[in-house]
Amino acid sequence: MSELHPAVPLSAGERAGAAASLRLNLAALTAEELQHLLGEAAAQRRMPELSQARLEGRAVLGDPVAREQEYQAQAERSWGRAPELARQLGALRQELTLLGGTDLGVFYQPLLAEVRHLRAFVFAPDTALALRWSETPESVRAPAPFLLAATLMRDRASGTAAVLSSTSALPFVPTQSEEIDARLYQGAGVQALLDAHRVQVSRHGRGVRLRQAEGHEQADWRKVYTAVRQLNLAAWMRRGLLVEEG
Repeated sequence: MSELHPAVPLSAGERAGAAASLRLNLAALTAEELQHLLGEAAAQRRMPELSQARLEGRAVLGDPVAREQEYQAQAERSWGRAPELARQLGALRQELTLLGGTDLGVFYQPLLAEVRHLRAFVFAPDTALALRWSETPESVRAPAPFLLAATLMRDRASGTAAVLSSTSALPFVPTQSEEIDARLYQGAGVQALLDAHRVQVSRHGRGVRLRQAEGHEQADWRKVYTAVRQLNLAAWMRRGLLVEEG
């Protein structure tokens, strides 16, 4: 589970780290969230158990949830487990760079069950973007490479703290924080996603500017994604979606 990970990573869950102290409460998810998370058939099979747990006010523990994501920098190489994936990643990287993105390299997220690889970009003045894919898919539902753009808002008077835009074919699970304007533009191209994201940011005001000085971009990229994650963790705790262990 993460601020930015659509249903596939969540469906298999995050692997527990030594310091993990949160677990997903399946009984608190909506029927729609359960279907997106588990698949329709699996969600139906578990419904009697979950309905009983709700009546009893009891949690049904799901996968461990790390409080923070880990981003391990990877040496540059030819990415893509298959020729078609390599072609897609190369084309997306080139287009993102041509459109003004600063390429910060590839990172591996070991706490996710799937879609563990991403190439990070920043777009002036305020957008952090991740090109995400899976080198080792563990589910037939593993998505094709997708983009995820995030911007933090300078003024939260409108009630919106961040804008999140994705081209993933799978929805966000659980639902994003009410403070995040999260939208899916399934299958959209790079330019279309960036344009749509900027429109949504402008509707809420101005985004927090990211530093463009060399060496600072990666810190700002992480700052954006960490902030979005914390917004979601707080929202999910309020909903009772996360259970603290110990």
